[in-house]
Amino acid sequence: MNRRTMLKIGGMGLIGSGLGACSGHSWSVDRPMPELGLAPVRADWDRVIRTTVGLRPHRPSGFVLHAERFGETTVIHNYGHGGAGMSISWGTGQLAAEMALDHDSRAAAVIGCGVVGLTCARQLQRRGFDVAIYAMTVPPNTTSNMSLAGFTPTSGLVSGDRRTPAWDAQFREAVEISYRQLQLLVGRGYGVSWIRSYALSDNEPRARQGSRVPERAPLLPDHLRTGSTRLGPGEHPFPTRYATRRTEMRIEPTIYLAALVRDFVGFGGRIAIRSFAEPRELVALEESLVVNCTGLGARDLFGDRELVPVKGQLTVLVPQPEVDYGTFGGPGPSVGGLGIHMQPRSDGIALGGTAERGEWSLEPNREAMERIVNAHRTLFAAMQS
Repeated sequence: MNRRTMLKIGGMGLIGSGLGACSGHSWSVDRPMPELGLAPVRADWDRVIRTTVGLRPHRPSGFVLHAERFGETTVIHNYGHGGAGMSISWGTGQLAAEMALDHDSRAAAVIGCGVVGLTCARQLQRRGFDVAIYAMTVPPNTTSNMSLAGFTPTSGLVSGDRRTPAWDAQFREAVEISYRQLQLLVGRGYGVSWIRSYALSDNEPRARQGSRVPERAPLLPDHLRTGSTRLGPGEHPFPTRYATRRTEMRIEPTIYLAALVRDFVGFGGRIAIRSFAEPRELVALEESLVVNCTGLGARDLFGDRELVPVKGQLTVLVPQPEVDYGTFGGPGPSVGGLGIHMQPRSDGIALGGTAERGEWSLEPNREAMERIVNAHRTLFAAMQS
């Protein structure tokens, strides 16, 4: 349970991103309008206000969503979302809540207060359950608060050779539910909005279908993808030959998670600060129905050794309200095997681009931070005005 709460402000932020790199492209057939006049990010070192750290709970075979019995207690597992927690948690939460309907009791305990725990708790409340959340930390001090956050459901989610048809079907259902729910939150004070995103490359992009994950059939159906427009030389202001423009869903974690806590408490939920070292402590709870949303904490609590941390970091700059677009990639080599990325938020400009598999340290990677910031300085300094 302890590692579920491994966060540090002043460390690095989790990258739940891909900024469209995980989705297939559907090119616009019309000649694109030039995208000039975008405000460049002022990526100067004296504008850095914080660096955050987070550890994604990754499972090569994908998230876990099933129930098991411990004596008289039913435990429904809902964890292991990797970088896709922000994207699909409404869906996995609904599936877990529907499993809970088979239980006689209408009192439920949710373990964990990150995005997976909060959305699951709300889905339980919507189905008439009295819900208590037990967690060591609550927003703004959860792993979920450290994420870049957007609708990137296939981001670092599952290894292609570990997928099964049953898991695929469960995943697609969760994605459909979450995509609809997140759209309904736009413009309602949840920090969810649509934003233009540009994937930058010196190599000509090719239209393709599916995701980055090797697959038998596309994980994401076409109606869950916004169309892409390929911009060539002279049609965009970036110092790369090509830029692929699409509209992406952005989630601002601080606003979003605070709103979920507000809703949960407003509908009668209660939160208790508590840690658990072994399953028998869950059996001792007054609730005989428990939903395990501990993320990386399930490694120790339930002995799931398939769970591994994927460490990521975000360096955040002073906010720039005039920057209303995001970027992924840029000139030069990737940072740590992952393209650099930028996303503007009301609390600052988030710069990222690392994914350190198996790394438990919450200390900032200074070398990676310097490479990310300097790469963005080079990128935006070369933008056409």
